[in-house]
Amino acid sequence: MICLDTNYLILGLTEDSAEARQLMTWHKRGEILTTTTIAWYEFLCGPVEQDHIEVMQAFLSGGILPFDEVHARESARLFNLSGRIRRLRVDAMIAATALLANARLATNNQDDFAVFRPFGLKLN
Repeated sequence: MICLDTNYLILGLTEDSAEARQLMTWHKRGEILTTTTIAWYEFLCGPVEQDHIEVMQAFLSGGILPFDEVHARESARLFNLSGRIRRLRVDAMIAATALLANARLATNNQDDFAVFRPFGLKLN
């Protein structure tokens, strides 16, 4: 399973972008694609049109992963273990959700998320 970060949701809609090409490759290979409620929220903040939302939803064969108390605890654990870097609070939420789903995270923000790798996050 591959969990898409916000930048993949946004740039995946841009024709001929590397992210759009990668999404098509994964889709053709039958990969299960998903995202987190946090990334989905950021995506919906847009600007984004309804038809773009529907296109991206069609790619998300694994749906949108929920965020609950278990995810909040894991997010806090990752945040604290990674040095409590304030700008990584939301990234810790996304990382925790992907980690708990045993999904690889597809992101263009490799440097931001690399801090969570020692704690189990797999980056795509």
